[in-house]
Amino acid sequence: MASEEQCSAPPRWRSISLTHVEYPAGDVTGQVLAYMSLLPIAILVGFVTLIIFKRELHTISFFGGLVMNEGLNWLLKHILQEPRPCGGSRSSLTTEYGMPSSHSQFIWFFVVYFFLFLYLRMHQTNNARCVELLWRHILSIILLGAALSVSYSRVYLLYHTWSQVIYGGVAGMVMGVVWFLITQEVLTPLFPKIAAWHISEFFLVRDTSLIPNILWFEYTVTRSEARNRQRKLGTKLQ
Repeated sequence: MASEEQCSAPPRWRSISLTHVEYPAGDVTGQVLAYMSLLPIAILVGFVTLIIFKRELHTISFFGGLVMNEGLNWLLKHILQEPRPCGGSRSSLTTEYGMPSSHSQFIWFFVVYFFLFLYLRMHQTNNARCVELLWRHILSIILLGAALSVSYSRVYLLYHTWSQVIYGGVAGMVMGVVWFLITQEVLTPLFPKIAAWHISEFFLVRDTSLIPNILWFEYTVTRSEARNRQRKLGTKLQ
């Protein structure tokens, strides 16, 4: 909980341009954490970009899980109706309820789902096992640090209490595991049929669930095609 001193004599707040995220004026740590709390927005923008340019069913399913996770958060907030620190007095807040934290629930859903996808769904078929595991571990550490930073920022900036952030994180992790299992066991077997729909073919929606490592596959296919075209171009110029 925020202390009475923090609520009775709050600092002068400044907002990041074009956003509603506020931080205490002159507080460098608060400013950095305010930018970190914008990470969920960056993730959503990244998903929309991937869906537009990749149009892959697993990515669409992942995004759908994030949307349902947000819907669950809205429902829980209006059922529990626990106020934010300082009575939710911040003018930039969209709702006065704080339990559970939507930022915490969002980021932990994303991180847990990504962990499961990274270690269970995505596996390499070549012999670069050590390098493969190294970059996965590094990426996992970065994601874990980002999730902790986003969660801490909500408490530091007086948007949530620790209990609201912790319960939000637990809800997000549970939802991430459940949605990953649903995607793998229920939706993935349906992806080939969905990709074969006329509307899916019209919008170039594709299914890559049978490809163990889509990054490696796209890299090798693109490199091979580029080399073939380069050889053909070289032959024509001779």
